[in-house]
Amino acid sequence: MICSIKQSVSSLQALTRSDFYQRKSPVKSLSLPSVVGGTSPVKPLHLAPVRGLGFGLIEDLRVRRPLIRCEAYEADRSEPVESDVVKGRSEAAKKVKIGLYFATWWALNVVFNIYNKKVLNAFPYPWLTSTLSLATGSLMMLISWATRIAETPKTDFAFWKTLFPVAVAHTIGHVAATVSMSKVAVSFTHIIKSGEPAFSVLVSRFLLGESFPTSVYFSLIPIIGGCALAAVTELNFNMIGFMGAMISNLAFVFRNIFSKRGMKGKSVSGMNYYACLSIMSLLILTPFAIAVEGPQMWAAGWQNAVSQIGPHFVWWVAAQSVFYHLYNQVSYMSLDEISPLTFSIGNTMKRISVIVSSIIIFHTPVQPINALGAAIAILGTFLYSQAKQ
Repeated sequence: MICSIKQSVSSLQALTRSDFYQRKSPVKSLSLPSVVGGTSPVKPLHLAPVRGLGFGLIEDLRVRRPLIRCEAYEADRSEPVESDVVKGRSEAAKKVKIGLYFATWWALNVVFNIYNKKVLNAFPYPWLTSTLSLATGSLMMLISWATRIAETPKTDFAFWKTLFPVAVAHTIGHVAATVSMSKVAVSFTHIIKSGEPAFSVLVSRFLLGESFPTSVYFSLIPIIGGCALAAVTELNFNMIGFMGAMISNLAFVFRNIFSKRGMKGKSVSGMNYYACLSIMSLLILTPFAIAVEGPQMWAAGWQNAVSQIGPHFVWWVAAQSVFYHLYNQVSYMSLDEISPLTFSIGNTMKRISVIVSSIIIFHTPVQPINALGAAIAILGTFLYSQAKQ
């Protein structure tokens, strides 16, 4: 047995020296004989062909050639064998990370909606409220870049050019949703916004010429029907609030379309991408906010709100602005880690958490038929996310 092993090692060294010095084709595989009673052969090995291959031979030391690491693989595998324990830990860590993303995303979104509604109840100026939330997020990221807390994105003119239509759609969707929440209950706005998949399919089908499976079209029936049922039975229905949510749906659909088309191949992280989007949206929104509402209306409304609410109102404004940026930032960061299907399911669950929490906190009166319509619409959104994939 010892003699057999020595012969195999000698053959291995001879083949290696021949390939190393004569630069012939690399050794592809080598089978060693049995070393356990002649009945259990050792698995064939695959020697990784790398330039300057060496095994620490005496000849290599004499010519002072650098030793290169050589990896051996099983012949039926193309990459190193990874421990099942390591794989299990890696998968578990990934699941924990995604779970933290989702929990943070939902929690930040719920907090934002609560403070946003409180601010709008006392200060009914949605254009300024929307501007402040974008300004706060932009300032936070500029400070993060200046202090090197976050990596500064590498952008050029082409990047900002492709970002512009995305920013326009994002601005419209953001303002429209805020206008909606200033007129109706938070729960009603999010019920209507759960109909966004219907807008996505209709725009993609009739404007972009895309086709979808039959199951996708069928999933739109409960979405549209549930939203209609919830709207008809809403106790505090307001047309401006309803149209604001509908316009927001349409704007965010175009934002997604422009984003997919314009950002292919761009090496900007999700966090920095949303930061750049906030900055450009702020530049677009500010002049319109001044034209629609104006500093005089803001000053009078601010004074009235502070006199009624007290110093807490300032905290409400700061909280809704900060949490708006944070929840959007986390949602964009999560896109770097999860699939679109997982993101769609998470977005559906997010709306459920917002609707339920807002009803509890603001004591929103809900009729059984209204709750049924909301449930049907959200179920349709979930079915859509399944059928779309």
